[in-house]
Amino acid sequence: MPPENQQKQSYFHNWISVLGIIFSVIWFVIILFLWILDFTAKEKNPYLGVVIYFFLPMLLTFSLVVIPLGAWRERKKRLRGIKVRRFPIIDFNNPHHQQLAYTIWGIVTLFFLFTLVGVYQGYHFTESNEFCGKLCHEVMKPEFVAYSQSPHARVKCVECHIGPGVNWFVRSKLSGTYQVFSVLAKKYPRPIETPVKNLRPAQETCEECHWPRQFYGAVERNHQYYMPDEKNSPWQTRLLIRVGGGVPPYGKEEGIHWHMNIKDKVYYIASDDKRQVIPWIKTVSPDGKERIFVDKTSKFTAANPPDKEMRLMDCMDCHNRPSHVFKSPSVAIDEAMAYGAIDQSLPYIKREAVKALFADYSSQPEAKIKIQQNLENFYQKNYPQEWSEKKENINKAVQSIIQIYGTNFFPEMKVSWKEYPNNIGHWIFPGCFRCHDENHKTEDGTTLSRECNTCHTIIEQGAPDSLEKNAEGLSFRHPEEDESWKEMSCSECHEGK
Repeated sequence: MPPENQQKQSYFHNWISVLGIIFSVIWFVIILFLWILDFTAKEKNPYLGVVIYFFLPMLLTFSLVVIPLGAWRERKKRLRGIKVRRFPIIDFNNPHHQQLAYTIWGIVTLFFLFTLVGVYQGYHFTESNEFCGKLCHEVMKPEFVAYSQSPHARVKCVECHIGPGVNWFVRSKLSGTYQVFSVLAKKYPRPIETPVKNLRPAQETCEECHWPRQFYGAVERNHQYYMPDEKNSPWQTRLLIRVGGGVPPYGKEEGIHWHMNIKDKVYYIASDDKRQVIPWIKTVSPDGKERIFVDKTSKFTAANPPDKEMRLMDCMDCHNRPSHVFKSPSVAIDEAMAYGAIDQSLPYIKREAVKALFADYSSQPEAKIKIQQNLENFYQKNYPQEWSEKKENINKAVQSIIQIYGTNFFPEMKVSWKEYPNNIGHWIFPGCFRCHDENHKTEDGTTLSRECNTCHTIIEQGAPDSLEKNAEGLSFRHPEEDESWKEMSCSECHEGK
């Protein structure tokens, strides 16, 4: 080609720029295809937004940058007098060229179609719980394992974490993008923080299935406990939880679900980020009358509340771990013994099992080895007869304890029950006693009671061979003959042990 024609030839006349143009078109079409799928989908998926608005745009941007980069490289070559390369000339009058062109076009078309099909399947994969729980492997493993055993295991993650509506959908896109970055850059916290501040109000998600107005009456609960003595002495408690609620227009607004703003509105201000310390509470009746309860042990007053967010109480203030419960050693072992997974006749099995779960381990594999070693050594040394006669039962108990550890403790992510307070009840964490502690009072002296029968009625309690029973309700009796429990909260002593 003559030099003057070389100068007239566009600098974009090079393979690098052409490939940049081709891939830019491909990425743009894929983004457009996914965006249409996402826009028309019945259920919005925030994780797909990470692909649409983060990964694919990065590839598109790279392809676009390649275009001028190729032109710049071509210009430098021409200034040095290097001959301009010419693209192949395709003559459709030439049968050989026709066949070659049709073959290439067919291959490109098939590639493009398979790409779209793959992208479509990938789109559906991003809607799956496996994507949410397993893609980040170690990071989300604790949450996914706990979720898989929860009552909500058949509910998609996005249905609770995001829910319907455009505003929260867009917010989830931005949040998801940062989460991907934090995982790739290993900037995520250990343990993963509970999204207390940016969690959607439960009345917009939970009440798609659960409606407090339709709850009423009481729910029976049976609890089986075992003492940490040699005989693992059992202790039973059977009670009626006063769930309450109200069925308009005839139902009486009462019970625990009274807090769900069925009639009166309940507001509170927590002084800590995890909402475990609540010194200031306000109720507003339908006629506008306000009552303010302030913790008398705090520095705050009715007119001087904490400088924090005032929150309208909803489901998540009590049911804050609906799908990601990490059980404490005591709770998990009691359940395993009650269901027969751990032989109750093994001496001190409750005490030793809890001790084994309480120990510090650097990883789950290490925990598996040491739990087995410690328990086997205990019985070999202290109870050789049981070790000889009940070795199979001991091995079964050991495997159950290891399984409990594997589903509730994740040392690599520093996750256990201790990091995630569960506000249902008041045994291991303050829960109800965050407010109902008899320290919260109004200016006229009205107190939030901590009486046991406020929220539940004990109808049976005691050892199996000497159960107390009274359908009208019993006064709580502690398994240990100790009255100190009356002056303190349950969580101050138990702490999961």
